[in-house]
Amino acid sequence: MKTICLYFEIHQIIHLKRYRFFDIGTDHYYYDDYENERSISYIAEHSYMPALDTLLQMIKENGKYFKVAFSLSGVGMEQLEVHAPQVLDKLQELNNTGCVEFLAEPYSHGLSSLANPESFAADVKKQAEKIKEYFGKKPTVFRNSSLIYSDDIGLQVAQMGFKGMLTEGAKHVLGWKSPHYVYNCALAPNLKLLLRDIKLSDDISLRFNNHDWNEFPLFADKYVDEIAAFPEEEEVINIFMELSALGIAQPLSSNILDFLHAIPACAKAKGITFSTPSEVCKNHKSVAALDVPDTLSWVDEERDVSCWLGNPMQREAFDKLYSIADRVRIANDPRINIDWDYLQASNNFRFMTTKPSNVGLDRGIYSSPFDAFTNYMNILSDFMNRVNDLYPDDIDNDELNSLLTTIKNQGDDLEMKEKEIERLQTKISKMQEAEDRLRARLEKEKGKSAASKEKAKATHSTKKAKAEPKAKATAEAKAETPAEEKK
Repeated sequence: MKTICLYFEIHQIIHLKRYRFFDIGTDHYYYDDYENERSISYIAEHSYMPALDTLLQMIKENGKYFKVAFSLSGVGMEQLEVHAPQVLDKLQELNNTGCVEFLAEPYSHGLSSLANPESFAADVKKQAEKIKEYFGKKPTVFRNSSLIYSDDIGLQVAQMGFKGMLTEGAKHVLGWKSPHYVYNCALAPNLKLLLRDIKLSDDISLRFNNHDWNEFPLFADKYVDEIAAFPEEEEVINIFMELSALGIAQPLSSNILDFLHAIPACAKAKGITFSTPSEVCKNHKSVAALDVPDTLSWVDEERDVSCWLGNPMQREAFDKLYSIADRVRIANDPRINIDWDYLQASNNFRFMTTKPSNVGLDRGIYSSPFDAFTNYMNILSDFMNRVNDLYPDDIDNDELNSLLTTIKNQGDDLEMKEKEIERLQTKISKMQEAEDRLRARLEKEKGKSAASKEKAKATHSTKKAKAEPKAKATAEAKAETPAEEKK
């Protein structure tokens, strides 16, 4: 039976302000608060809220039949907390239906998976904890920033304990294979891979309102018919996109939400179900390992990482940023950590791209890739100075590695102790429960014993009360008998 796995990404760009060379060392605040508030408020009003309302209505109308998944970057959630908390409230309402799954991803929506395994692991752990804090459940399926994936990244994700991962169904990786099966990581067979159907996803997110498209206009029944026409053995249809596609990339005036709303009824008529990513991983076996030695993503025609690291400016900025990754982790300063998350965000490197793209790129305040590079490097220079003030750069690598090893060992020890404490607390709780049950049983038996004694005492008193008149009568009779005999 075919099943549709529908997933939406929610991430918000953190806009940097114009930062000049002469600001280095004097101004440590890097963000355009006005633009951040304006942009997220606009997206929340014209995309997030209408789209989430529609998805909630679809769940209410279809019960447990319709299901959907989301992932939220940590930096995006921070912006929502400040400027659009109603979006998080609506997501919690969706979560309460039991038909929604939330996935893990890097907190920063950055490229740490390409640079520093320790930073990558910390980035993912931080976001997973925030998701659990909001929605009450730790994610079991992972999606990397822009679906970035390779065999090595898959191995790291598997080592973090995830059961599945989303990535792109790129033609240069799949070849003749179909994305409509579940695959597994070549280096970690237990990590299942869910591959995005590029055409079906982009039909909605990129082409829906394109009047020059040869399939325009696209209707829900035609869309579902295309899915139903796939070979019977191709059971998993993964449709992944940004939530902002509904309302921003494809305006509400295009009736994109009416199209989405009609899909479940059309799918049900064709015997097609909906599943969350974790359900797909649970219910479908992997058909084969997927070999991905080179990194892929869902961006641009090449489906690789060249949009972030394709020119010397981008690579210089990237290398410079992650050259201090270990020092940032050692410093563990709250203000530094916030800036670290925001400066890692992949859009900072995307603005520097010189590649032509079929998807429009809004560079914001920047007039050119070089302008974006210059502004970012000015900010990064100030940030690096602050990090080095906390952890001087004259400390050699051996000492740094020694400190990192010590920190890691301490972290492992703390984790083991926390698990032991948790085990002991569970054991104590069970013993307390057993003691409470035993005490209740003893109290009950004691109550029964007391009741039995009271009953016996009452019975004895009754018998005694009945016996006393008889005894008195007998005694009186005996007392009268001698007098009669004398007469």
